[in-house]
Amino acid sequence: MNNFWQKLHKPIYALAPMAGVTNSAFRQICKSFGADVVYSEMASATALVYNPKKTLEMLVSDKKETPYVIQLFGSKPEHFAQATKLLSDKKTNQKFKINGYRVPDGIDINFGCPVKKVAKQGAGAILMNNFKLAREIIDVVVNNTNLPVSIKVRTQIGQITVLDFLKYLADIDIKAIMIHGRTLNSRHSGPVDYEIIRRSREFFKGIILANGGVKNYQNSQEMLKLTKADGVGIGQGALGQPWIFEQSQTVNYKLKNREEIFKIILKHAKIVDKLKSEKGIIEMRKHLCWYVSGFKNAGILRQKLIKAESLKDIKKILK
Repeated sequence: MNNFWQKLHKPIYALAPMAGVTNSAFRQICKSFGADVVYSEMASATALVYNPKKTLEMLVSDKKETPYVIQLFGSKPEHFAQATKLLSDKKTNQKFKINGYRVPDGIDINFGCPVKKVAKQGAGAILMNNFKLAREIIDVVVNNTNLPVSIKVRTQIGQITVLDFLKYLADIDIKAIMIHGRTLNSRHSGPVDYEIIRRSREFFKGIILANGGVKNYQNSQEMLKLTKADGVGIGQGALGQPWIFEQSQTVNYKLKNREEIFKIILKHAKIVDKLKSEKGIIEMRKHLCWYVSGFKNAGILRQKLIKAESLKDIKKILK
């Protein structure tokens, strides 16, 4: 097994998985600013069984994104087994004729998503409450790939803490874990529990990434110091500022000015246009709005950007 996690320089700065956000274009931009590892959007294990082509198209990647981790969610072990085999097979690209799909560098299992639509499927964070099923899912993924397997969790779901969860899974060959430092009820707001992340080391010997609330250098260094983690996972902090990976590693980082941000927007838009043309530009509108947040007259600029339908439109608006 090629366990890339052990070869990374520490501390590790990872782009956390975000549904509808961490596509190939955004991952490439984040890599260009120093992200050590990038995760895909959440991919449904069930969808990979019943409608693989559509999901595989969502998971296309570029070599520039290496190391690249695909994250799966679901609740049926048999679906995870089939999905894992599919994702790990070098012939998958040829079989489904998908330009740009390549075998990832790792596979991650989601035990942290708080979204109700996911919870109704018995998937995401709610799975931390079902030790037996969670263990079965991790086992089938580990046994059906030669790629390193990782998991993403939360500090607490109901009465179950991440310490309880990791203690139960201590003997399984999990290479890395990303711990969102908040409970299921807290979702994406409120204080991060640094102490419970630090204590996770008692039950887990692999790579630990601390996640939640990292938006600048001070946040990232405080997170590393208080959790003793091997690195940080950055999610919402990267929205509209993919340079946060560079910023999080640099004392007295010089913030990007308007002109520099416009250049980054264009670079991002060109990658999107190349990958998905006009459809991709329309999907990118949310990124365009995040990029200009905080600008003078940002509201007026957002009103124009949210109507952009092509790379040409974006160029015209930014001029």
